[in-house]
Amino acid sequence: MTDTEAAAPADRTTRPTGAAQAPVRAAQWIRTFHAREHGTARLVCFPHAGGAANAFTALSAALPDDIELLAVQYPGRQERRAEPCAEDIATLASGVAQALAGYADRPLFLLGHSMGALVAFETARLLEERGTVARLFVSAARPPSQDWEEPDLDDLGDDEIVAELRRLGGVPEPLLKDPDILREVLRLLRADHRPLRGYHCADDAVLAAPITVLLADADPKNSVEQMRDWARHTTGDHGLEVLPGGHFSLTERDSGAAPLLTRYIREAREEPREDGDTAVPPARSEFVRDIYLAGLGGRRPALSTDLTTLEDAARVVMTPHAHAYVAGNAGTGATGRANREAFDRWRLLPRMWRGVDRRDLSVSVLGQRLEAPVLLAPVAAQTVAHQEGELAAVRGAAEAGVPFVLSSFSSHSMEDVAAAAGSQPRWFQLYWPNDREVAESLVRRVEAAGYTAIVVTVDNPTFGYRPSDLDTAYLPFVHGEGIANFTSDPAFRSQLPEGSDGTAAVLHWAKISANPTLTWDDLPWLRERTKLPILIKGIQHPDDARRALASGADGVVVSNHGGRQLDGGVAALDALPAVRAAVGEGVPVLMDSGVRTGTDVVKALALGADAVLYGRPYLYGLALDGQRGVEHVLRCLLADLDLAMTLTGCAAVADITSDLVAPSGPLTAPPVG
Repeated sequence: MTDTEAAAPADRTTRPTGAAQAPVRAAQWIRTFHAREHGTARLVCFPHAGGAANAFTALSAALPDDIELLAVQYPGRQERRAEPCAEDIATLASGVAQALAGYADRPLFLLGHSMGALVAFETARLLEERGTVARLFVSAARPPSQDWEEPDLDDLGDDEIVAELRRLGGVPEPLLKDPDILREVLRLLRADHRPLRGYHCADDAVLAAPITVLLADADPKNSVEQMRDWARHTTGDHGLEVLPGGHFSLTERDSGAAPLLTRYIREAREEPREDGDTAVPPARSEFVRDIYLAGLGGRRPALSTDLTTLEDAARVVMTPHAHAYVAGNAGTGATGRANREAFDRWRLLPRMWRGVDRRDLSVSVLGQRLEAPVLLAPVAAQTVAHQEGELAAVRGAAEAGVPFVLSSFSSHSMEDVAAAAGSQPRWFQLYWPNDREVAESLVRRVEAAGYTAIVVTVDNPTFGYRPSDLDTAYLPFVHGEGIANFTSDPAFRSQLPEGSDGTAAVLHWAKISANPTLTWDDLPWLRERTKLPILIKGIQHPDDARRALASGADGVVVSNHGGRQLDGGVAALDALPAVRAAVGEGVPVLMDSGVRTGTDVVKALALGADAVLYGRPYLYGLALDGQRGVEHVLRCLLADLDLAMTLTGCAAVADITSDLVAPSGPLTAPPVG
């Protein structure tokens, strides 16, 4: 038996037709995790039986910026749970085909995994009635005309199905041991299995589109011999590609599928992608030109373009205790001052006449293509700055094309923030609670809500000694702000006494939120519970960076929490080169703490960072003007970065190297030649 699929009895025939039916909304059927506004092709992915659209989150992140992934969401699951599951493959194919009607502006490539291969095949047949499908990819699935030789799942007990799930993989063991999740998995498996059993395809059913079969070399269910009959279902070319791994290899991180799919998709396009073939987005520095042109009409920016002045401006509009919470540092503030002094000790060394009329600010981090080497850092309890808090901040980030990292201690739930973010990439920062049931529940929700990385903060086993907060006797969490991810969590709520009030929730949050007992030996536990990439934030010592990677992390964030934790600590920028040297060039290394300007970003990249997390200035923008304030801060930052790259002769982020920075003082001339 497959992960959930079943046989196709020969006595029943179900084929899609072009007959009219009730119109469907594309938003019901299609999810986009990483919008590619300037992409030139779309890959439509169909999940396996029992699966959902988010099975393709990792694949979406790994694709280049010229290929946009659209993931199909079947009815009966996640946000469509209130709808009945489809009764036949034809209904699924017809719904998807209608939903794709609005996506005809770019070539469509279809990819179906396991049962999804049959839905993709029938969808392609419908789409070819009104146009063409560029190529069909099928993964871990026998041809549609074959008998899949499956038992009826309705006749099998739960234990039998679970045993087969363990054999095939794809469902993490902790989820199989969770009664509520297992109940939902079994419901969907049996529901999806019924239309599969009712499906039959004639031997002579064909597509004009070419077909490429993807087969994992350790798939316990499918073999090369079984895959060969896919050739009979196309009049175009066909072939088979082997991937490493098991039945669910396609949906796993670093499967190797993304480069393979990219090659096929690019080769299939009629014209090769060259400079000038596609629309080029406006340069970030055009924001400066727009300000000057607006000045002709007497208009000036609502907020200062000097991002280092926003703190004083925000002080006027924020309550004293809120400003003290956001701006405050540990102890005497020595670490916070050291962060800025470290940036001041380095000077940029411009290079001339390098032909940089266009700059590419994009970078690839954790297989995800970012428009610029900047993400918004996680900041807790943002409603202390603005009534909309994280919702306004994430919308501002999305408008500026910058990913948002949501704090565990946010004022709005991760699901609400994800909805506000739309298709813009988002990561989740985890303060690992001392209750593992709650920790695991948070991680499950993170994956379900479409976040594409987890950032585990390790430099906050307890709050730092912050006089600014202590003098005002104010911490937002004890007032119920910043704990929405916990009060919305089923595992957390189940631990509260029946009929308890908000005070009980705050007290229970205070009991479990800190976890000073954690060691590197605990990280494998988290690694086993998520397929998302994990970054460890708060690294300053090179040995800790190596321990993080050895324990299962995918990368690190060099950070001292913006100077808010340990007074008298080393500056994050000063720690960055040693950490980069310790982990090597291939490991993602990000940094935060003290970054204020675009030239700061260039310095951080030159000293070893792949990208930076940007914190307090956007909070001040949020306090001053909500979403518009966040957008303003980011447009200023990225315009400054774009101009700094121009003035240092860098056409791309990869050109920012260590020879562009020099320590303060007289420049030492390099040897001749």
